[in-house]
Amino acid sequence: MTSPKHPGSPDWTGPTVAQNSARTKQETSATGPDLPSSGPEEHLDASNSLNSNSSMTTKELQEYWQNEKCHWKPVKLLFEIASAHIEERKASKFVMYQIVVIQTGSFDSNKAIVERRFSDFEKLQKNLLKNFREEIEDVAFPKKHLMGNFTEEIICERKLAFKEYLSLLYTIRCVRRSREFIDFLTRAELREAFGCLRAGQYTKALDILVRVVPLQEKLTGHCPAALVPALCAMLVCHRNLECPLEAFAAGERALQRLQARESHRYYAPLLDAMARLAYTLGKDFVSLQERLEESQLRKPTPRGLTLKELTVREYLY
Repeated sequence: MTSPKHPGSPDWTGPTVAQNSARTKQETSATGPDLPSSGPEEHLDASNSLNSNSSMTTKELQEYWQNEKCHWKPVKLLFEIASAHIEERKASKFVMYQIVVIQTGSFDSNKAIVERRFSDFEKLQKNLLKNFREEIEDVAFPKKHLMGNFTEEIICERKLAFKEYLSLLYTIRCVRRSREFIDFLTRAELREAFGCLRAGQYTKALDILVRVVPLQEKLTGHCPAALVPALCAMLVCHRNLECPLEAFAAGERALQRLQARESHRYYAPLLDAMARLAYTLGKDFVSLQERLEESQLRKPTPRGLTLKELTVREYLY
């Protein structure tokens, strides 16, 4: 392989990758990252790890696999409706419920707080009924009242009902992994964050992403790549705010979730951005550039979108 040219220098073009037709279809639909409806992603390192430990004794193998299973243990969450308040706007009046999501089993320093109104819960229920009618038939949804919806008694009653509703939904595996459930808890914030990114409001976008990414991470443990667009958005924001170290850290988290998924639409643009950041920071950019070049050799493609061009297309609708 020839000696790589430096990213950022005038004569370094740096291979990038174009989206294939399937990926382009994903982008134009602009529905956010793909989430499988059931089943965790295959543990990509499992076979390699086992091969490298083939000389282990039976006891050592048992201990090894026990340790591996601990990493696969799903995150368990608790839902609380911490508070509720009435909001009045020009043409509407509604109650906003504050949902607190906490990870169980250990101290959770990244508890998530989101706000949703009754109509948001209604939309979630309607969407779930389309695909999971049988699974949620025993999950009660709070009824609407013709009068008294803004009384303290009804609001307190609904706070308890929505807490139970979310908790019961979360116990159903296919529901908690569904796009409908995850979107209910994260999509509004992600849309706002990506909207701020498109508008060049990088500080505001980062503030929102810092709050929503920990929640999205807890909800999508079965699909690590689902977090990649948000982490790449953080990279773009940090880079535009001239914080290359923070940008590189966000990119490393994204690359870890992609692992060997070279076909992923973010893989090549992310490697390209990381190589340039590594060069700026005096880090090992050569290995990143080589990974990019090797990927191109295996699957040659014309020039594709940059990482920023790709991220600004997320959550358009």
